[in-house]
Amino acid sequence: MTEQELLYGLRNGEELAFKELVHQFQLSVFNTSLGLLQHSADAEDIAQEVFIQVYRSIKKFKEEAKLSTWIYKITVTKCLNHLRSKKRKKRFGFISSLFGNDNTPLYEPEEFNHPGIQLDKKEEAAILFKLVDQLPENQRTAFILNKVEELSYREIAAILNTSEPAVDALLQRAKQNLRKKINELPP
Repeated sequence: MTEQELLYGLRNGEELAFKELVHQFQLSVFNTSLGLLQHSADAEDIAQEVFIQVYRSIKKFKEEAKLSTWIYKITVTKCLNHLRSKKRKKRFGFISSLFGNDNTPLYEPEEFNHPGIQLDKKEEAAILFKLVDQLPENQRTAFILNKVEELSYREIAAILNTSEPAVDALLQRAKQNLRKKINELPP
């Protein structure tokens, strides 16, 4: 199904077109969400939200960019909003509610597993993703889209509403910051 046929079917509410959309983009949406959120349950939730929004908003899609770019933009926006919301909740939450009476943590973060990483590289990948998570939001997003999703600078620029040179600068700063963080790791 071509992009035009897919759009036509989606705009006419065809179930087959929606199934095709999910089939074509579910891995990209999930992997991007997982890379940004580093939590599989949250990534699954965001992926569902993305497809619901695409379904509800498809008639507003102006075709100024490719459908995939629009879907990535929705995915990144939803992920960043989710992260901001989590940070707000964390700030206003009571730290004591995270611990039981004997001061043991009630919540342990989920072990991070990205489906695209080979088993023998899981430990290094987990460390790298923790470091990536410490990058400023725009650097982290550009890095994930380029290095994990393998998107071009042009595609990333369209998703982030910026220029290709700005994407290049974000990626250079992200790499510099990661190198610095890696050098600070204990041997």
